[in-house]
Amino acid sequence: MKKRITGIGGLFFKSKDPKASKDWYKKHLGFNTDDYGCTFWWKDKDGNDCSTQWSPFAEDTKYYEPSKKDFMFNYRVENLEALLKVLKDEGVTIVGDMETYDYGKFAWIMDNENNKIELWEPIDAAFK
Repeated sequence: MKKRITGIGGLFFKSKDPKASKDWYKKHLGFNTDDYGCTFWWKDKDGNDCSTQWSPFAEDTKYYEPSKKDFMFNYRVENLEALLKVLKDEGVTIVGDMETYDYGKFAWIMDNENNKIELWEPIDAAFK
């Protein structure tokens, strides 16, 4: 397996007031926010459209569990199913089952400090 992670897919963090956070970032930093946060569009080295999501979550979200941290990183991957097999063979903890949507495949793992990490094999064209 050549590539594992190809980029940052998203930055997710807990917020006391996600709407106020989105409004603040929109007003002061020019983020183009929506209900989910802000999507940043960029091109990869081959010129393909790619995105990175910025999203504040409610302070009481359970989405990051079993991690106790107030944040979760989402990393873009090239072949999620193959990567999960490799990670499992390496003894990495996989959380739950892979999920598939029209905008990509998702899976979750725990790092060496018990931070939950989201892995995403994106279909960026679904957002256009």
